[in-house]
Amino acid sequence: MAEITLQIDGMHCGSCVRRVSQALAAMPGTVVKEVRIGAARFVSSDGPAAVAQAIAALAEAGYKANAESAQVS
Repeated sequence: MAEITLQIDGMHCGSCVRRVSQALAAMPGTVVKEVRIGAARFVSSDGPAAVAQAIAALAEAGYKANAESAQVS
């Protein structure tokens, strides 16, 4: 399991938070822990590979994301 924090550009409102939450939750093996304007934190069974998957999913939803941290446990 990996706990991942992403910095997300372009989030401005509650609707953005909801879209980001939905995009991350749609990823298999992912549990969203927290989404707030500008960042998201989630746990994934895919480990560090989930970072690239999440960045791609968020780009498809219209947001640019950068990995802040990924801790594998």
